[in-house]
Amino acid sequence: MKYDVIVIGGGPSGLMAAAAAGAKGAKVLLIDKGDKLGRKLAISGGGRCNVTNRLPVDEIIKHIPGNGRFLYSGFSLFSNEDIIAFFEGLGIQLKEEDHGRMFPVTDKAQSVVDALLSKLEELKVKIFTNSPVRDLLFEEGRTTGVLLANGTKVEAGAVVIAVGGKSVPHTGSTGDGYAWAEKAGHTITELFPTEVPVTSSEAFIKKKELQGLALRGAAVSVLNPKGKPLVTHRMDMLFTHFGVSGPAVLRCSQFVVKALRKWDLREVQMQIDALPDKNAEELFQETISALKEEPKKSIKNLLKGLLPERYLLFLLERCDIDPSVSAGEVPHDRIRSFCKMCKQFTFNVNGTLPLEKAFVTGGGVSVKEIEPQTMASKKMDGLYFCGEILDIHGYTGGYNITAAFVTGRLAGGSAAEYAREV
Repeated sequence: MKYDVIVIGGGPSGLMAAAAAGAKGAKVLLIDKGDKLGRKLAISGGGRCNVTNRLPVDEIIKHIPGNGRFLYSGFSLFSNEDIIAFFEGLGIQLKEEDHGRMFPVTDKAQSVVDALLSKLEELKVKIFTNSPVRDLLFEEGRTTGVLLANGTKVEAGAVVIAVGGKSVPHTGSTGDGYAWAEKAGHTITELFPTEVPVTSSEAFIKKKELQGLALRGAAVSVLNPKGKPLVTHRMDMLFTHFGVSGPAVLRCSQFVVKALRKWDLREVQMQIDALPDKNAEELFQETISALKEEPKKSIKNLLKGLLPERYLLFLLERCDIDPSVSAGEVPHDRIRSFCKMCKQFTFNVNGTLPLEKAFVTGGGVSVKEIEPQTMASKKMDGLYFCGEILDIHGYTGGYNITAAFVTGRLAGGSAAEYAREV
């Protein structure tokens, strides 16, 4: 069997790569070890599939802190607006939601998967499912095909590796591609979990004092050893039985991992500002004014509505304030420390849940060894990479899938052109 292009992996980048290669007239084989294609796509965006983000390209790059700048060339050739046009051309009407996130109007990820599969059928892309790849085949510095687990050799003019990272392994992303990349001479940068809940061994976490409590619109920071914020994200967060989670924490998680490594620490500090629209002095003055107006009211009732009740009682206890005591009896220095804690509740975290529990893999095939306009390997002719196997990682919100579609489009199209020349 001989094909122009073999694409390994039926996730977002692999499906896009196969479609791009097929659209250039290449004879394409798409191989996946699972029993169906698009499994990661089908569960993305909470099952609704956040296909891309409509923010300006510069903003999207900012939301891809892991080597996002590498994608500037790719965006000049196939942008987020091109992704939108591509899917609308497949009959998928999209709608824009908060922060530029684009979803199908059906709110069903499967409709996106089905449209891509129909496109592959139209382009006569051959598909092998339940077909694990054992190895890549190289001859004289060029990629020549793949060896399947059942011993079958399949020849090709070019091969695209789109097998994902190591996160969400039940969708088939189990890190198979790293060994193939290394065999071709590539460097794999250290892998780590990103977009993942954060763990803590603080007593209040172990005692589950705040388990299940959500804070809306909190500003969550990761601090460096000098107590200065490395990053701050203002979104919702959640206390859990093992630490903290929720959108703000997921975005901070890679900075927790990096800080632990950079400074060789066992723990780093995170900080929560539960009232980011007010500064500590404003909060203090407002509380003192309210206290003077109703000194006989209990401090708990005086502050009611300022914070979720469980969090309010938790902070009062931390500041050694009896919630039932009359507001007028609370010393001003304790009121001040309470206001400060509303703004700067600081606690230690010791890591994250493992890579298998992460939404996104950090690290991967070094982008220094990839041609940014074609996704071609600089180490091996006829070899292309796209999607999460690359050392590119962004926040959730349509950024990673955008990177997958952009790199997939370039890899597939470039592989088809290379195969034609060969």
